[in-house]
Amino acid sequence: MPKMTQYQAIGRRKTSTARVYLRPGDGSSFVVNERDAEDYFPVAWRRRTLDQPFDVTDTIGQFNVKVNASGGGLTGQAEAIRLGIARALVEYDEELRAPLRDAGYLTRDDRMVERKKYGQPGARKKSQYSKR
Repeated sequence: MPKMTQYQAIGRRKTSTARVYLRPGDGSSFVVNERDAEDYFPVAWRRRTLDQPFDVTDTIGQFNVKVNASGGGLTGQAEAIRLGIARALVEYDEELRAPLRDAGYLTRDDRMVERKKYGQPGARKKSQYSKR
């Protein structure tokens, strides 16, 4: 393991981007956009999304996390943070790559909103068809 004081990575999902900084510590600090994670993500399942990479690698309580998230909505930001945490953990210890990859946390979810087409009200929606 390298002896750095900070590990950083970028995670993206839809239009959200998250810059994640992991510092070795007691795990008491999880800050998103200079707010506590419990305040920023009041819904419990979004907070569980953030902890998934730590659960898989048994590193709960070993890092203090600081995140700058921008763009998109809360779910997109939470999943971008999850990808950033997973990438930063790999930077911390390369042996964590296999369990994170098996759990699917190192794969960038490339699904994006489909663009609206001209002459139509939406991406797929068409004007009402009149048979007669």
